[in-house]
Order: sequence, then structure tokens, then C-alpha cells
Amino acid sequence: MDWSWIALASSVASLLVGGYLYLWVRRQENPSARMHEISHAIETGATAYMRRLYMALACVAAVVGILVLLGFGIKVAGAYLFGSLCSALAGFFGMSVALRANSRTAWAAQRGLPAAFAVAFYGGGVMGMSVVGMALLGMSALYILFRDPQIVLGFSFGASSLALLAKAGGGIYTKTADIGADLVGKVELSIPEDDPRNPAVIADNVGDNVGDVAGMGADIFDSYVASVVAVMILGASLFAGKLEYVALPLMLAAAGIWASLFGMVLMRIGVRENPGRALNMGTVITCVIFAGLALGVIRLMGINPGAFYATLAGLVVGVVIGFTSDVFTSEQWGIVQRTAEASKTGPAINILTGFSYGLISILPSIVGICLATLVSWYAAQHFGLPGVYGVSLSAVGMLAVTGMVVSADAYGPIVDNAKGIAEQSGLSREVIDTADRLDAAGNTAKAITKGFAIAAAGLTVLALFAAYAETVDLQALDLLHPHVIVGIFLGAVMPPLFSALTILSVSRNAFAMVNEVRRQFREIPGLLEGLAKPDYARCVDIAAQGALKELILPGTLALVTPVAVALLFGREALGGLLAGSIFTGLIFALFMANSGGLWDNAKKYIEAGSCGGEGSEAHKAAVVGDTVGDPFKDTAGPSLNTLIAVMSLVAVLIAPLLVGRSLLGS
Repeated sequence: MDWSWIALASSVASLLVGGYLYLWVRRQENPSARMHEISHAIETGATAYMRRLYMALACVAAVVGILVLLGFGIKVAGAYLFGSLCSALAGFFGMSVALRANSRTAWAAQRGLPAAFAVAFYGGGVMGMSVVGMALLGMSALYILFRDPQIVLGFSFGASSLALLAKAGGGIYTKTADIGADLVGKVELSIPEDDPRNPAVIADNVGDNVGDVAGMGADIFDSYVASVVAVMILGASLFAGKLEYVALPLMLAAAGIWASLFGMVLMRIGVRENPGRALNMGTVITCVIFAGLALGVIRLMGINPGAFYATLAGLVVGVVIGFTSDVFTSEQWGIVQRTAEASKTGPAINILTGFSYGLISILPSIVGICLATLVSWYAAQHFGLPGVYGVSLSAVGMLAVTGMVVSADAYGPIVDNAKGIAEQSGLSREVIDTADRLDAAGNTAKAITKGFAIAAAGLTVLALFAAYAETVDLQALDLLHPHVIVGIFLGAVMPPLFSALTILSVSRNAFAMVNEVRRQFREIPGLLEGLAKPDYARCVDIAAQGALKELILPGTLALVTPVAVALLFGREALGGLLAGSIFTGLIFALFMANSGGLWDNAKKYIEAGSCGGEGSEAHKAAVVGDTVGDPFKDTAGPSLNTLIAVMSLVAVLIAPLLVGRSLLGS
């Protein structure tokens, strides 16, 4: 039986559901002229930036596509362009509905929390269903056409190269605006976060969409595709003639789509009391359903049962790691309160406290990845499967529920924008409080998603490393060989270097933004008193231009470094490069995501009335800490997932050349 057709049909079902949710959100009422005005300003800014970004990405895709054509042929080049297009379309659809859902969520908040929650979550559901639908559609269609996982690898490379630029660019944009709005508005002038007098407020709202919706969607799209492709390549290599082991990851992805759909239907239980509980319950329900469907798929296909236990290991550890991030970033565990208390002594102790807890937060996630690796390896071997195939399947198990995870993540920026629109529109305190409760749940959901995404990226790149080693027949890394040592060191320095470049990009852009916001308050008469309107468009333009300009160097490093190391030092050194980048990449990504989330929620805890409340010295110190954490959690940290995936995909892509032509040996 040709199982890949079932995967293709499931992807179409996912896209149809996403289309239905899109239409449902658009039908929700929003008669407020003021809300329309604010929402339209956000939509105009986001659309303008995405148009610029996609034009730049089209140029990059054309250049890289020509290089892929020359090196690997027209089929791989076509798959590369198709992967870039699918990733872009998924991000565009998701952001499009998010821009329409924000004001509708704010309006629905007048009818109560459940009504507003439904609009926001189903708006996020469009992104979730678009990501998994477009990804599985592309992979299954290419496999049906060519029956060659190496061509599907081209699709994954296209998705990853676009994701790196989209995530880094969106992160630079959103933090440029956020820092500019906070430092001048909150710290210098003591005005509320989403005050319409702040010239950077619309740019800040735009950044939520281009960074946290389109950017994060592209990031997880990349990991999702890469994990499936790695297992397909290993299946073709390790199980010659047994096509069911090549098609298995496609079928598991299809099972994940149906589990996410059922989870979305069932997850609204308990939303009246606690929207965060509803989001968490949706994730748990989805995982339980997926486990049952995965068992059925593996039995139906006649696959070795070890595959199920390996998949289950990744699924369970993914959930545990995601919720572990919640321990370090939500109020209920006490760490947020301790960081807020530290703010009473000024920004230095706040930063030191958040920095230290961020370092501690690395441990449980790394232990989780180690457990997933060990359990999936030995479970597979116990049933007679290669251990490396089991580890790769654990990555697919972790990412199979991407539909639900991305839906919960995209919910976050929608409710964030909804709260801002409610404040700017002058709605009642009760409505703003409802929006704030939704926003608090969104912050927790985003923290869990970031932990999940980082852990998933870790297992995915381990799977890609295994695929590379299998292709070039790399049995082990010899730490006594100078080329391997050079490769490991170069790989280890890439994530901190990439982080530094992206954070410096935010710093340069934010400097320009802060000066522009100060200029407008200084030169526009009556702006602070609310008697004049700020020039929102100028701030939007500063964020957009700076973000696109700053993408060039980080993106080039990710694409060029693996090729340069392979050409200079050979296949063993390239293996060392991948190993070094994986280890430091995971550590830096976990540290920055969790410490940034901790600083953010410590600030929100003070704004809720603790430690002196808004306007206090503790609040100003917490805003400084949050400003440091912003590029950590929303720019550099999440972008590292894609960085290590892109480097690994480049290595797997050029691996046949290293073997077939013996370019430089070792």
C-alpha cells in the first residue's frame, strides 16, 4: 500500500480546516471604528514589512536556487524553491488572520473571557494548521512524484533557509520597536505600555505579528520538516527495499495532524476559569490522542514495535521539557517573584538573578534530551531496530503535535495585540482586565512553546547529524585529529557569534528608535498631553529597514560556514562543526529563551501591583531587565534553533558530493 497518499490527504484536510477557521474568524463582529483604525495601522505596517522581507527572500532564494541547480540538478533546485514557497505561504496565512483576529478578540472580550478566547485561539489555529498542512503537503507530494528522500531534502533546505531569515528578521524588528517603546514610554515618561501617545506603539504591535507569528511559524515549520526528512533519509539507507520505513515519518506527521484537530475541538474545557489551563489541557489531550494514533499507524503498517516506543519517548520528553520552561517563567513556582523582589535593589541585581536562573533552567531540558536519546536508542535496539533510527523517530514524535503547539503559540501575539487595542480604544477596565488574563496565558504558552521548539530542534539536528554520518560513512569523531578539533571549535563558536550579531543588530536599531521616539515627544507640540497624533509610520519604517539590513551577515554565515569547513578540512571536520554547533546552540538557546521570559514576567508581576507596582523604582529596574531579555527570548534564542538546523541541512545536502567526489578527504 502507498502510505504517502494518506499523508497527502491528511495535509489537505489540515489546510481545509485552516481555511474554515480563517473564514470563521473573519465573520466575528467588530463594529468599533476606533478599533478598525488601530488594527488597520498594525496591518498596514506588518504587510509593508512582510512585502519587503519576501522580496528580499525571493532574491536570496533565486541566488541559492541557482547554486543548488548547478550542484545538485533541477529536481533538488525545484524542491528547494518549493520549500521556500510553502514556508512563506504558511507564515503569510497565519499572520494574515492574526492581524484580523486581534481587534475581534478585543471586541469579543466585552462578552466575556470564553468568547474572546475562542476568537484568539482559532485565529492561532489558522497558523497551526497552515504550518503542518503546507509542510506535509510539500513533503508527501515530492515523495510521491520522485520516491527519493534526497529530493525531499531540498524542500527542507528551502524551508530552513527562509525560516532563518524570517525568524531573525522578525525578531530584530519586534525587539527594536519593543525596546524603543519601553525605554522612552515606561522608564522616562511613565506612560502605559500600549499608550497611543507613544510613537513606537504601532511598530511594537506590528512586531508581535512579524516576529511571534510569521517568524515562529517559519521556525517550527523548519524543524518539523527537517525531522521528517532525516528519518526518511535514514529509512532509505538503513532499510533497503522496505519503503514503509521511509514513509513512516510521513504517516506519523499525518497522525499528528488528526490528533491536533481533535485536541482543538476538546481543549476549551475549563476556559471560563483559566485560559492557561485550557491551552495546557489542549496540548496534553493532543499528545494522548497522538500516542494512540501512532500505535495504530505502526501496527497497521507492519512496522517493528520499537518504532512506537522511540516515538513515544520523544513525545513525552517534549511535553516535559515544554512544561519545565513554565517553571522558570510563570508566577506559580516562585522564581518570578524572587526576580521581581531583586528589582527593589535596582536593575543590576534583577539582571544577575534572571541570568542565573536562566543558566539553571538549561539543566532539566538537557537532561530531558539525554533521556529521550537514551530511551529511544535502547528501545529501538531492544526490538532489533538501529538505535540511530530510534533517536530520529523521537524527534518526529516530539514534533508531530506541531499543529496544536503552533496554534497555542500564535494565540499569544493575538491576545497581546488585543490588549493593546483595548487600551488604545478606551474600553472599560473590565474588558482590559479580561484581555490581560488572556495575555498572561499567552505569555505562558509562548514560554512553553519556546522550550518545546528548542528541545525539538535539538533532537532534529541529532537526527540530521545521523543522516549526515550515514551518508558519508562517518563512524566516529576522532578527537585526536586536528581537523576534527578545528571543526568542533568552529561549530561551538557559531551560536554565540550568531547571537552577538543579532543582539547587536537589535541594539543598533533600538538606538535609532529611542532617538526617534524622543524626537517626536520633544518636537511635536501637545503629543505627551494627548492633543497631537504621533508619526507611527516613521517608527515602523525604522524597524523595517534596520531588520532587513541586519539579516545579511548572520544569514550568510549559516549557509557558507559548513561548505567552507568541508572544502578546507574534509568530512570529519564538517562532522565536528555540526557537533560543536549542536551542543552550544542548545545551551545558548535554552538559556536565552528562559531568562528572557523570566525577566518579562517579573516585570508583569510588578505591573500587577507587587513590589511597588507601576512607576516604582522596582518597576523601572524590571523594565531594564526585560529590555535586556527581549532580544534574548525573541531574537537570538529562537533563531539559534534554525541556525543549527540550516547548518545541518547544508551538511546533509553536500554529503553526497563529499563521498562521490572525495573532495578533500580528512
